[in-house]
Amino acid sequence: MTQTSENVTWLTQAAYDQLKAELEHLSGPARAEIVAKIEEARQEGDLKENAGYHAAREDQGKLELRIRQLNQILESAKVGEAPADDGVVAPGMVVTIAFDGDPDDTMTFLLGSREGVAGDLDTYSPQSPLGRGVTGKKPGEDATYELPNGKSASVKVLDVKPYQG
Repeated sequence: MTQTSENVTWLTQAAYDQLKAELEHLSGPARAEIVAKIEEARQEGDLKENAGYHAAREDQGKLELRIRQLNQILESAKVGEAPADDGVVAPGMVVTIAFDGDPDDTMTFLLGSREGVAGDLDTYSPQSPLGRGVTGKKPGEDATYELPNGKSASVKVLDVKPYQG
């Protein structure tokens, strides 16, 4: 899955199907299970000191938040193919960079969205400072981006390939 703008989330068909299935589960069986837990805890009496009730309500809040997130992602989703393997950094690409040009200080990450990403691959938004800095670059090119402390950092793009999630 890749994110190209604030308003559109590009998804592979597999990522879209996975998120849709998660939404259906959370909106149906998972929601019913939480409601049952809340009702069961409510039957135990005093709600002020009922830890089970408060835990179930907290779980309900988390569930409803995730449902809203999934709805937002799926409503703005465009299902399509992986980006072209043209060697240019763009959303949907796995990028390997070297910090300050040091080939021993490298990092590999997906430029896109965390949703639908398998494994431990780090993910950076195209709107992040690093994402904006490397977008459009090719292997061998340098990029500069602003750090949270206001200073600049430079990286060299070493490798770019489409995400195969």
